[in-house]
Amino acid sequence: MEMKSVTRSLRILEAVARHQPVTVGELTKLFGLPKSTVQRTLVTLAEAGWLRASRRDTTRWEIGARVLSVRPAALQGSSLFAAAREPMVRLRDALNETVHLAVPDALQCMVVVDRVDCDHPVRTFHTVGDTSPLHATAAGRAVLAHLPHSEIDQFSAGVLEGYGKETITDPSELRAELRRVRRRGYAVNRNQYRPDVCAVAAPVLDAGGSPLAAVAASMPESRFDPAGTAELGRMVVDTASEITARYLG
Repeated sequence: MEMKSVTRSLRILEAVARHQPVTVGELTKLFGLPKSTVQRTLVTLAEAGWLRASRRDTTRWEIGARVLSVRPAALQGSSLFAAAREPMVRLRDALNETVHLAVPDALQCMVVVDRVDCDHPVRTFHTVGDTSPLHATAAGRAVLAHLPHSEIDQFSAGVLEGYGKETITDPSELRAELRRVRRRGYAVNRNQYRPDVCAVAAPVLDAGGSPLAAVAASMPESRFDPAGTAELGRMVVDTASEITARYLG
């Protein structure tokens, strides 16, 4: 009986990951289980950190922080992680700035899965497992810009939270920025998520051109040179292209 309960919990966890944000009623229909059983399982998974109520609609459920923290550890053995490591180190050595790799969690957020640090005493820092919003970060916009128009429209229709006066919160402005990102190949973030933090990011693509991840170079604003953005962007794009080529073999 206990193993049956564990199996049911895992199946419900997988269903939430596929259909999030999802209601108890939708899961009840999907599994043909009593509503009370589904609700009890959801609450148990939420108490353990695997699920959470959606911030936009608390009657719906989505993946929780524990899943996001486990994902980077799982990816460290993946071919994507292996393909990215050496190019990231070379980019760090060329810039002497922090370089990190982040993957999208559907349209929910970006998750940092790897990082190589510079040796400046003052530098940006991204803990592996950290999450960040797609619209307010260079890594997030690098990924968003290469999604199908339908997914961009779906994302833009939601609430674009402001993290400071530089954050893009207008859907039309975001779509225009994503067109610029796609055209030039890289995204730029200057104080749009964290104050005094800048970054340039480019997407890592699969064989079909869909974004798997984004590689980003980040630095304090005091070391960000607007006049050198195009050259920095070229270096990050070259790194992302090398990761893509290594990943695809």
